Amino acid sequence: MSRLDRSLIVGLAPFEGLNPAELDRMIGQARSLRIAKDKAVFEQEQDAHSFFLLLDGHVRVIKTTPEGEEVAVRYITPGELMGIASALGRTTYPASAVAVVDCVVLAWPGGLWSEFASAFPSFGANTYRTVGNRLQDAHTRVIEMSTEQVDQRVAHALLKLVNQSGRRTDEGLLIDFPLSRQDIAEMTGTTLHTVSRLMTAWEEKGLVRSGRQKVIVVEPHRLLMLAESRV
Repeated sequence: MSRLDRSLIVGLAPFEGLNPAELDRMIGQARSLRIAKDKAVFEQEQDAHSFFLLLDGHVRVIKTTPEGEEVAVRYITPGELMGIASALGRTTYPASAVAVVDCVVLAWPGGLWSEFASAFPSFGANTYRTVGNRLQDAHTRVIEMSTEQVDQRVAHALLKLVNQSGRRTDEGLLIDFPLSRQDIAEMTGTTLHTVSRLMTAWEEKGLVRSGRQKVIVVEPHRLLMLAESRV
């Protein structure tokens, strides 16, 4: 297997503050994996054998409740770490990660995380910042679920995805990975029927356009006003 080059990770947020020698040491212990669409990178409660960096593609993080219900927790975009169970003090993965499209990831043995965090304090700090941001996102979602109307929750979810991976097109801001109405329903704690009704109404108003697993936000400002209940 050919040696991986540090250019794969230089400039990415988790590795900010590392010098070339440190980047070489880290990339030298990684392996590159291709994950086919709809295949799991890792599964909930599986031993946390590795941690990962997404290089290309998009990954959906799914949490299965004790009742067996699947909830889409978040989407991972290129340049983000995932499976960092050690940073949470866990030996198993707290959720599953499934490729939305064909993906390329870097994988490191799970036991290396603490070694890297100790040897490279900026990497440890960047990882904990990622964990903190995700916990904050989770708290925000809990508040949204308990205090917001369904249309506000769906609007907030679409705006967040646009902010993560929106690509400007002639029609508007395309959420740049396959996204079904069922996915949106899972993200927002509602039903497919409700999401379909909302999306149809918003399409009629010119706020969004959607097709088969495709969503374009045409009027992000109007959608924000709806999300913030100013319409």
